Amino acid sequence: MSQAPLNIPLWLARDKPPGGITAGIRNQLGPLAEIVDDPRVTDVFLTGSGVVFVDTGEGSYPVSGVGIANAPATDLARGLIEAGGRHVDEANPLVDVHLGGGLRVHVALSPISTRGPEISIRIQRHQKPQLDQLSLEFPDVVIPRLIHAVETKQTLLISGATGSGKTTLLGALMAYAASTERLVVLEDLAELMIDHPHVVSLECRQANMEGKGEVTLTRLVREALRMKPSRLIVGECRGGEIGDLVQAFHTGHRGGATTVHAHSVEEVPLRLDSLAALAGIDSKHFARHAVGAFDLIVHLERVGSQSRRISFGHLRRTTEGELDVVVEEIPAKPAST
Repeated sequence: MSQAPLNIPLWLARDKPPGGITAGIRNQLGPLAEIVDDPRVTDVFLTGSGVVFVDTGEGSYPVSGVGIANAPATDLARGLIEAGGRHVDEANPLVDVHLGGGLRVHVALSPISTRGPEISIRIQRHQKPQLDQLSLEFPDVVIPRLIHAVETKQTLLISGATGSGKTTLLGALMAYAASTERLVVLEDLAELMIDHPHVVSLECRQANMEGKGEVTLTRLVREALRMKPSRLIVGECRGGEIGDLVQAFHTGHRGGATTVHAHSVEEVPLRLDSLAALAGIDSKHFARHAVGAFDLIVHLERVGSQSRRISFGHLRRTTEGELDVVVEEIPAKPAST
């Protein structure tokens, strides 16, 4: 059964504090501006049928009284992508951009989208994440352990499903790197916010309409090694860049971090093997380097809509030379009285 539309749009609540999007971004968002400006909203979706959905961390719900027809939705999609410095059309119908102000926009147009333009907006609010402000219901030993790992330059692999909080936790943890260190951050689309005095942020670039000018994450990893990073941080490994990154971590660039998509800590070795295959690296050869590259796996998963569970793990090689993981026991959080 489909969910009933919200009777009162979220952004009309009188107790709503301002979200703070800039005037320029507001103009680009058009009829979605006030929805995006609601600080409780984490995602806004415009479907091909013209219905607007919002997510406040408890799943997505349709918004009553708001609808955008196909033609203006197409204009909106193209305007948002152009505002991010890229181009979308029937020949290039799938595009992802970062608009600034914490907004990441993905657009799918015809012929890929069969009903009409599909627009997905993920919103990361301006404040830099702090560990003590994150609503992570962890046992007391967890946060000191994570801070110690950063301060002692352990190399971290943070895993989890979409929306589990990987990027937020990574940004909060790297704030504990020494102020004298140089953090070089590499992302497909820049969204990591780190409260640190010396952060270098590099972002990938798509090819232009002539197929030129592309800068991949793999290239950024290689270029970053020439920038004398104290810590090399990759927002998320999704492809062949894992090979260069593991090689860098294994050969002396300690204290860095990255994230990967995985639904459980036990699934991490399989995910890493898949990425290694994309890099053209033999599984057993990759396992030898990966075990030495990562000191600690930190896995996040959502429990209900308001809390998360954390797991720790360590990579190892099986007797057959394959990649495996040892899950670390974490004392349970005492029940509240």
